Amino acid sequence: MPHSINREMILGIVVGTAGISLLLLWYHKVRKPRTAVDLPKFLSLGNSLDLMTLQDEMPSGQGTTAIFQGRQLQILEKLNELLTNMEELKEEIRVLKEAIPKLEEYIQGELGGKVTVHKISPQHRARKRRLAPAQSSATSNSSEEAESEGGYVTANTDTEEQSFPVPKAFNTHVEELNLDALIQMADNLRVNESRKVESFELLCDHKEKFRDEIEFIWRFARAYGDMYELSTNTQEKKHYANIGKTLGEKAITRAPKNGYCHLWYAVLCGYVSEFEGLQNKINYGYRFKEHLDKAIEFLPEEPFLYYLKGRYCYAVSKLSWIERKMAATLFGNIPSSTVQEALQNFLKVEELQPAFSKSNYMFMAKCYADLNQIDNAVKFCNLAVLLPCITKEDKDAQKEVKKISTSLKR
Repeated sequence: MPHSINREMILGIVVGTAGISLLLLWYHKVRKPRTAVDLPKFLSLGNSLDLMTLQDEMPSGQGTTAIFQGRQLQILEKLNELLTNMEELKEEIRVLKEAIPKLEEYIQGELGGKVTVHKISPQHRARKRRLAPAQSSATSNSSEEAESEGGYVTANTDTEEQSFPVPKAFNTHVEELNLDALIQMADNLRVNESRKVESFELLCDHKEKFRDEIEFIWRFARAYGDMYELSTNTQEKKHYANIGKTLGEKAITRAPKNGYCHLWYAVLCGYVSEFEGLQNKINYGYRFKEHLDKAIEFLPEEPFLYYLKGRYCYAVSKLSWIERKMAATLFGNIPSSTVQEALQNFLKVEELQPAFSKSNYMFMAKCYADLNQIDNAVKFCNLAVLLPCITKEDKDAQKEVKKISTSLKR
């Protein structure tokens, strides 16, 4: 049951996407001389330096220390805000680039008396077709509502409504299914990557009937995670991630010993963290790890959980010493891990389900390469190549395997 959890998301939920080492260099330049730390001396201390050593370099006195840390946090937030603005600017440029050809088509159509046709994203074509019969009755109130936790309804803007369809009643005549039949049908549909949208729609059609059933709730949260992965629009992704997380919260509150509730809540926390500020990314990182561990406690034979934990451990193991110390100074202790620990999780996946995914083999090859076990690294590169490319994650893994293979030949 492989799912796409990109490296940026996992790294982001550990210490945020803003580079801590960059922050350290920036802060060294802008802070006042009286509070300066000797940077070369600081860098030379290596792993022997702990948090207390860094604090000893600061001026004494609780008040001064509080001001010092406050300034650090302000700078960190400013840096994160700058990076966020840069990402927004990139998105605006991308939209403009896409709009220019459409503008040309529109002008040509107007001049030639042609009717322009508005395109929609592939993942919503099926939903648009199913939504059409119910459109006339839903128009009057749909622009202010979207899915959420209570009756899965929350406020939404007209702009968001135009970006993607709101999951209302897709069919005027919904086939009556009992819970077991519905669950089986939804699970069978999502096995096929191209039919995950149908699985999502099916659950939407039955949300009023089964909204309080735990087995329905966590699958509905999972379906919102699927829609997050399928969507290519930032606002859509944010919409699906937030609703899915809300459903996940409801699931773990009602069934605290259900491993699947913890699994999908953890995953959706990771998705939501993509749209948060640095401090919230850190907080969601702790939630991700906490609920992933709980899911493993309740589902010790589920390979996907060990795959996620392996990805998490590998990302943490790659944090530099400076990144760790700076994050610890600002936010307290952060998780630690090693490449060997990550490898053990990937090996557990293979033990539970051989040939689990191309990505799992790829990460095993990465770990063995980092540990300088070249023969094993080559072996798992070859095994990864043998598996078919079905999902986007598979395609990304295939590209990474080629890079690893090339580096091993040098």
